[in-house]
Amino acid sequence: MNNPVIIKGNKYGIVVVLDNEMEYESLREKIAEKFRESAKFFDKAQMALSFEGRKLTTEQQRDILNIIAEETKLHVVCVIEDDPKMEEKFKKSLDEKLMELSNTTGQFYKGNLRSGQVLESETSIIVIGDINPGARIVSKGNIIVLGALKGSVFAGASGNTNSFVVALDMNPVQIRIADTIARSPDKPDKSTGRETKIAFLEDGNIYIEPLSKEVINDINL
Repeated sequence: MNNPVIIKGNKYGIVVVLDNEMEYESLREKIAEKFRESAKFFDKAQMALSFEGRKLTTEQQRDILNIIAEETKLHVVCVIEDDPKMEEKFKKSLDEKLMELSNTTGQFYKGNLRSGQVLESETSIIVIGDINPGARIVSKGNIIVLGALKGSVFAGASGNTNSFVVALDMNPVQIRIADTIARSPDKPDKSTGRETKIAFLEDGNIYIEPLSKEVINDINL
């Protein structure tokens, strides 16, 4: 397996795909490296988590959760066992946790935003759902969309030029970061299909690129 650790997102959380053949001690180092590289994108989000590709003992799961806690500020609200109906379990478990956390955090939003709806946040925000055309998000920090971004977003609303936008399906009407605005082309490029992308500000221009380790390292976060 070329990538012994892969982090994938769905509508309700993240899935960590692990190599089934690598020795655990070597694998845990790769896990720490992967989450260390992704720490700034997760920020302080609360999310459900599931493991795929490898059967883990309870002790190994706890060890990996400790690694995630050490390398990131991500708060894992629940761990879902691998199951064909995993996404449904994600939804049920996350619904319960979001009810508990709703009075104490404004760092995420669960649900789709329809045309005419506006979501504003004083901090970075993770949206678990789609942003439809005509909907808008305004955040003083970063914006991460675990779904399709087809509306408008404004990151770094306080003037933070290091803010960024990430989406599992990036096709916005407009992206604004600090004082710079970019609009989507009239005919979006559909040749690459759905792909996680990041929008960031550099030298006064907004760039939208596939999310990769190289892009993460090059951005002045």
